[in-house]
Amino acid sequence: MDVNKYLDRIHVKSIIKPDLETLRLVHHQHLYTIPFENLDIHSGRKIILDKEKLIHKIIDEERGGFCYELNGAFYELLKATNFNVKRISAGVYSKGGKFSPDFDHMALIVNLKDEHFLADVGFGDSFIEPIRFQLDIIQKDLKDYFRITKSSEDDYFILSRSADGIEFIPQYRFTTAERELSEFHEMCVYHQTSPESHFTQKVICSIAVPDGRISLSDLKLIITKNGNKDQKDISENEIPSILKNHFNISLQSRLIIPPDLSKKS
Repeated sequence: MDVNKYLDRIHVKSIIKPDLETLRLVHHQHLYTIPFENLDIHSGRKIILDKEKLIHKIIDEERGGFCYELNGAFYELLKATNFNVKRISAGVYSKGGKFSPDFDHMALIVNLKDEHFLADVGFGDSFIEPIRFQLDIIQKDLKDYFRITKSSEDDYFILSRSADGIEFIPQYRFTTAERELSEFHEMCVYHQTSPESHFTQKVICSIAVPDGRISLSDLKLIITKNGNKDQKDISENEIPSILKNHFNISLQSRLIIPPDLSKKS
């Protein structure tokens, strides 16, 4: 992997050292420059969990991806710059009060001088800077509060989020066991092919910006700025220009909108 090319992709010019200041820098820059997106799923291109393919897509093709791709590539950057990092498995919380299966989400844990940090550049709208792995401590991010607690189930921890620092909602549960990229293969295939996967049900492209977030969701463009959300309906024909202008993405193949979405256009 060409580390300098990766750093250029995320607009980082400073010297990279395996310390907390650098981890914070590359973490938030990753989120500000590389979108969370599932466009390959809707353009007939298979997502393969191979580190060379992930790097080529995100760096050379200037694309984004979903958790396995984004955190998979970020892991390679951190390893190449001498960070002590490992992949971990997580299950995402649903409104029904349950967690999805293990390997439904990939996140990272970074060890810095005997302190551990949860890093995650692949969960969409989440924490911008790494979360210190300390139990029951409320940590303030740029706009929200986060807390890690021990689950009642053995070996699991829960990351929760709050807008006010009082009422917390679980985001996902995870273990600290180190995982190989290949262990996420089955769930990666599921999310690309199953009609039950939310990734097959709608088009998603979203990126953090310093004052909010820009998202393409279904046939809607959503721009959130300083807490104010502006949402407008778009046509299918507008998608290529929106992807280019807001996310710097130029697809090489036609994006197929799921049938239920096209009814709205």
